[in-house]
Amino acid sequence: MQPSLPMSLAGGRQGCAFYVAALEAMSAARVPFLVGGAYAMERYTGLARDTKDLDVFVRAGDCERALAALARVGHETEVAFPHWLGKARCGDEMVDVIFGSGNGLAPVDNAWFEHAVEDTVLGLPVHLCPPEETLWSKAFVMERERYDGADVLHLLRACADTLDWPRLLRRFGPHWHVLLSHLVLFAFVYPGERDRIPAWVSRELLGRLQNELGQPPPAERVCRGTLLSRAQYLVDVERWGYRDARLVAPATMTEAEVAVWTAAIEDAATPRTTAEAPRGDGGDAGGGDR
Repeated sequence: MQPSLPMSLAGGRQGCAFYVAALEAMSAARVPFLVGGAYAMERYTGLARDTKDLDVFVRAGDCERALAALARVGHETEVAFPHWLGKARCGDEMVDVIFGSGNGLAPVDNAWFEHAVEDTVLGLPVHLCPPEETLWSKAFVMERERYDGADVLHLLRACADTLDWPRLLRRFGPHWHVLLSHLVLFAFVYPGERDRIPAWVSRELLGRLQNELGQPPPAERVCRGTLLSRAQYLVDVERWGYRDARLVAPATMTEAEVAVWTAAIEDAATPRTTAEAPRGDGGDAGGGDR
C-alpha cells in the first residue's frame, strides 16, 4: 500500500488539520487506536467515499482516555452510546471513537490490534482496522436507511485471497448464517469470481446448514433480527413475544442499553453524518463508516 492523502478525507485544509490534531492528540496520550471507516475501506477496496468524520477504534477501557485527549486540544466530546460509541466535534468535523458495535456483537478487543495493518493517514503512521474485523462488523448492518452489504462484497472482492478465513469464521461464531448469506450474494453479484471464496469455507458453512436442517428447531422463541436492525424487528420483541437476541450471549447489551439505543432511532432516521446511521444494528461495526 502506498501512503497518500485519502480521497475520503479530502475535506479541505480545516478538516485535515482537525483530523491530524485528533490523531496526534491520541498518539501523544499513548492511547492505542486504529483507523477504520471510509479510509480503511478506500485502502482495502480502492473505493473513495466523501465523509466528514473519521472513525477511530479503541478498546472499551481506552475510550475515556481517548476522549480526554481530544478534549485537551479543544474538541467537544461525549459518550454518545455507552455500549459502543464516543464522539469528538469541532465545528462541522467529527471523530467517532468506536469501541464496539450497536448490536453488542463486535467489541474491539486485542485481536483487532494484533492483526492491524500498518499505513499512513494524513502523513501520520497509523494502524488500520483489519479487513476481517471490518467485514465482520459491517456484515450485520441491515437497516432500512443503511445497508452495508455492498461494502462486505467489495471487501470480499478485494481481499478474499488474503483473508484469515479461520479467524473470520471464529468471529462470526454462532452467527455464521450471516456470513453464509453474504457469500451466497457474492456468488450472485460476481458469478465469474465466485472461486475467490475458498471452496472449503463454502462447504463448511453449507455443511452446517445441512446439519441444522436435520435437527429440531430451538424451543426458545428468539428473534435475531435485532442484531441486523435496531428498528425493523422491534415489533417482534415488543408485541409478538420473541426474546431479543441482543440480550442473549454472545451479544453483550443490557436492557438499559437497548432502551437508549432504541430511543435514538428517530434521530437517526435522517442521519446528518454516517456516524449517526445505525451500525449492526451496525458498525462494524458495525460502527460512521466502519
